[in-house]
Amino acid sequence: MTEPQEHRHLSIGDPLGQEAEALVNPDAAIEVPPPEQMSLIKRLRQPRTLLSIAVPLVIIVVAVYLNRDDMQQVPEDIAHANLFLVLLAFLIYYAGFPLRGWRWTKLLKGAGYKVRVKDGTEILFLSWLVNCIVPAKLGDLYRAYLLKLNSPVSATKTLGTVFMERILDLIAIAGLGVLAGYVRFRGSLNSLPGSVQAIFALGVIVVVLLIVALVVMRSFGRRVMTLLPLPRRVVDFYERFEEGVFGSVGLKGLPLLGVLTCVIWMTEALRLYFVVRALGFPDVDLGFSGAMFVALIGSLLTAVPFTPGGLGLVEVGMIGVLMGVFNASKPHAAAIILIDRAISVFSIVLLGSIAYVISSKPRAGGMKVEEIGRDAARTG
Repeated sequence: MTEPQEHRHLSIGDPLGQEAEALVNPDAAIEVPPPEQMSLIKRLRQPRTLLSIAVPLVIIVVAVYLNRDDMQQVPEDIAHANLFLVLLAFLIYYAGFPLRGWRWTKLLKGAGYKVRVKDGTEILFLSWLVNCIVPAKLGDLYRAYLLKLNSPVSATKTLGTVFMERILDLIAIAGLGVLAGYVRFRGSLNSLPGSVQAIFALGVIVVVLLIVALVVMRSFGRRVMTLLPLPRRVVDFYERFEEGVFGSVGLKGLPLLGVLTCVIWMTEALRLYFVVRALGFPDVDLGFSGAMFVALIGSLLTAVPFTPGGLGLVEVGMIGVLMGVFNASKPHAAAIILIDRAISVFSIVLLGSIAYVISSKPRAGGMKVEEIGRDAARTG
């Protein structure tokens, strides 16, 4: 006779905890890829990774060379930037990481795992480092891998929480982007370039498609999987993944998750807003709504998994919007993007590399995770 428990303390360093997990979830051990497959150093040495970094860098260098007359002014513009406002942009941007970590731990709690915000934020930040230097958004998979590596949880269910987090982000990006664009260009939407109008339409389409996809997945996903001639292991994988996706979000927790998501993306907009203010260009008048519009377009481009951190795509897209919509000159647009990307990408590569070296998480240092029942997760 087994005694039902509402709470279980799990630790990777606890052999009894590992044995209990193996009994509850026999295939849990095979959810984690071999360490050599997830090695960050080995990933960086792969030709595909090197190519994904080298190609956009070469394109950027060639573009700068072809526009060298205009670009000569950029270093001087950056040198005269208000350092206090640049620092403020940096601090506001990094204030978003504890918020992201808190949101992810709320999603994990809904899925049945109570993780400290500190641990969740640390793992999330390391996953952002991976996304900045490796293509194909492998940082999302790496996040689930690190949590599994340090505690006996289901990596598949954890991946479901990361997927739901991305859904929340995409809905927020599309919704806030359309709202910011409407506020900024109210009354003159028809005069906008066709590419910008297409972005408005894309934002609406993305929100509708994501909601429809979630409804279909929730209503028919398991039924379709059981009808298809698939191995039982694949069906089990899908069931755990779906449990992570929909278990992570409950009706009671959704308002807080929605507020957190909006505040997180406000930090992205404020980062760009203060970068523009720091440079003080008279020909660039974004305002907060315009900064949000441009920043969210850049965030949407980072979702394209061809290059690490959207390298090349984001720079071209944001410069195009600044010049085509806000009438910024080419040197001024380039100066804005260089400082903004230095904060949002290159600082993560630098600080994330330091965190990777000193953190125990990539080396299975272990962490305490409390497994809770569904009722406790929904009311907690």
